Formats: sequence, C-alpha cells, structure tokens
Amino acid sequence: MKERLVFRMVLCSAVFIILTQNRALADFDSEAHGHGVGSGSVKEEDEEWEMVQRKGMQFTLNGQPFYVNGFNTYWMMTLAADSSTRGKVTQVFQEASAVGMTVGRTWAFNDGQWRALQISPSVYDEDVFKALDFVVSEARKYKIRLILSLVNNWNDYGGKAQYVKWGNASGLNLTSDDDFFTNPTLRDFYKSHVRTVLNRVNTFTNMTYKKDPTIFAWELMNEPRCPSDPSGDKLQSWIQEMAVFVKSLDAKHLVEVGLEGFYGPSAPARTSFNPNPYAAQVGTDFIRNNQVLGIDFASVHIYPDSWISPTVSDSFLEFTNSWMQAHVEDAETYLGMPVLFTEFGVSAHDPGFNTSFRDEMLSTVYKMTLNSTRKGGAGAGSLVWQVFPQGAEFMDDGYAVYLTRAHTASKIISLQSKRLALFNSLCGWRCKWGCKKKNHTALDALLSHDEL
Repeated sequence: MKERLVFRMVLCSAVFIILTQNRALADFDSEAHGHGVGSGSVKEEDEEWEMVQRKGMQFTLNGQPFYVNGFNTYWMMTLAADSSTRGKVTQVFQEASAVGMTVGRTWAFNDGQWRALQISPSVYDEDVFKALDFVVSEARKYKIRLILSLVNNWNDYGGKAQYVKWGNASGLNLTSDDDFFTNPTLRDFYKSHVRTVLNRVNTFTNMTYKKDPTIFAWELMNEPRCPSDPSGDKLQSWIQEMAVFVKSLDAKHLVEVGLEGFYGPSAPARTSFNPNPYAAQVGTDFIRNNQVLGIDFASVHIYPDSWISPTVSDSFLEFTNSWMQAHVEDAETYLGMPVLFTEFGVSAHDPGFNTSFRDEMLSTVYKMTLNSTRKGGAGAGSLVWQVFPQGAEFMDDGYAVYLTRAHTASKIISLQSKRLALFNSLCGWRCKWGCKKKNHTALDALLSHDEL
C-alpha cells in the first residue's frame, strides 16, 4: 500500500485539532452527566483509513508520526457475544474516543472456556467470531485501532494450559504448560488459530482481518513466560518461528511479542532494572526477544503493585520512571524500534490505594512518554489498564478507570491525547521530528509538564 504523504505543517492545523478534541471532551462531559453515553452514532470520515506503519523508531501514518495514547479492555469480544451486554463495547469505544484515545488492546482468543471462540483446535463458535467482528467494526467507527492478542500465557481465557490439555486429549504425553512452546503439535494448533483469525472475513465490514487498517498490530501472546527454561532458548525459538509465520500470512501489519519487559541472560547488566530477582528467571529476555526477524516494536508492562509490593507507595513511581527510561534507552540503542508501554495501572484493591495516587501514576507514565516524544525518541506511547464503561463493574479487576466518573483521570488522559495529537499533526520527516515551529511559546504552553 502506498502511503499518502500529508504534511500539515502550519499551526492552524494544531489549533483545529485542539478545538475538535475540546469539542469532543465537552460532548463527553455532557453525555456523562445524563445524556446517554453510548447512544450516539459516529460518522465515517471521508479520508481513507490507512494502515499504521513503522519507520525506524517511530510509528507513522500517512507519512506523519503516530504517537499513541491508548487503553486496554480485554473482555470486549466476550461481552459482544451476548446481545444484552454488546452495548458496553460501543460505550468503551465512544468514551475512549471522546478523550482522544486512538489505540485499544483486546483479546482475539478465548480457548475452550465460557463463551469460547476456539472450542477445540480449529473448531470455532461462529457467534463468538461474529462478536469479534463487531468489536473490530465498532473500533473502526470510532477511529480507534486495535492491538489483537492471539493467545494467553495465563489460564484465563484458556491460554497455553488449554493447548496442553488439547494435546493430551489427542494422545500426547505432556507434563508442563511450557510444552506449548516446544511441542510441534501444539505449535501447529497455534498456527492454525493465527491463520484462522488473520484470514477471517469480517461479517460486518466484509474486510479480511489481515487487510483491515483498523488492526494496529498482532500480538503473539499476552505476557509470555517459560519458567521451565531460564536460559530463554525455548521461548526465543517459539518467537522466531511465530513472528515469521505471522509475517508470511500478513506482511503489512505490525507484529509484537507481548512481553512484560523483563531482562534476561543476554543483558545481565540490565537485570538490575528488573523489579525482583525472579523476573530474570521466567524465560523472557527483553532485548534478545525483540531482535527477532518479523518483530516491529517492543512492548513493556508496568505493574509495581504485582512485582514489588502490594502496598501503594512512592516507590511505585520511582520504579516506573527507571523502568520506562531503561526500555526507551534499549529500544534506541539496541533495537532501533518503537517501544510501547502496552499495560500499566494500579489496583483499587491495593492497600493504600486512592484515586489521587492513580492520577499520579497516570501522570508519571505520560510525562515519561512525552519526554521521549519531544526528542523524537523510541517511546511511542502507552495504554492504560484498563478503561471501563458504566455498568461493567462485574468485570472489574480493580484496575478499572471509569471515564464518566473519574473526572480528574479523564482530564489527564484527554490532555495527553491533545499533546500527542499536536506531534502527530505538526511533525514530519522534513523537520526531523524536532517540531521546530515559529510559535514556540504556544506549543510549549500546551506541552508543559506542570499541567499533568
């Protein structure tokens, strides 16, 4: 696909975007106070819906940079499979769009469990697949692109444990969930799922997934770990095979591994940045894993409450700063690719939690992202875990951010969206990502860290 080079280099473009987003935020606030969030329709833009690409350490769209302020809502396909809860999917996209978010991350898997997409190897529930079609089509309506994850490391929604169960049911003698990475039959099960998803024709849009620009990237696995092999060789081999396999089916979309970001044996000096000693023993290796052919960008997660201590403290923010900085440096020095912080958050279940601290966590991540953005660095954006609409409390894992009632968090998110939209509209290859404009005062005022 040829990219259209669009260089909107004048400040009025930025003003238009800011005014548009302010209008969207005003509409969002109005809806949140009793005007029926989720009831409106969104008109398709006339301009062509292009595919996001990568050039060096930045994502690009139409020849312009594409920095990400995004969110996670993993359960959308599951709720879309029931007509009584399908509207929650629309609400998620509407509310995220209203605060300027442009990328969402969700599951394109549910293996052998309740409302399973894949009932057994290569056997699918068509109604659940249509639910995933709906998720993708709704994302497009609201101009939100999707990172679709293809399998889970964890048992939730099936994961590698379910693949091992399927393998044993077919006559194999498997003893570890980590056999998922090494057994040829299980590798074939996974490849079959990948092939089915990528070649799926969306029943709402009539577009094949692998040709749909709504999809930002394919994620090989959510938080892969292989603790039975601390050397990392087993997981490395799996990533090498699967990254090339995905690219053989779909050379246009971006691909990422789905890593948490732990450092391993290939970079012993960097393991000091890990949140705990165990992190270096789970079979992942941030730098080595992302140097694989076919991987386009790196992913990192940020969970100090899970990795360091369950009790909220300022140490969370200190860790977040050093963790993010280390990975941006590595993406620039060793990988030459963007790094996206695809999950971060703090749980309301944590001792000492309050919404003010969550806002501070948001601001910390956004500041670190913006620091890289301003310099044209590899820090390409972040996705909060996770955005929820009203009425979905039964799915809340403690990390839910309800945009219609978390007003301070919504304002922080919206401000970050506006800032990144400025870079996305004003920067271009001709200015070498420096965004050197005549009106530095106006630009610096909007980008001031003090506002977060």
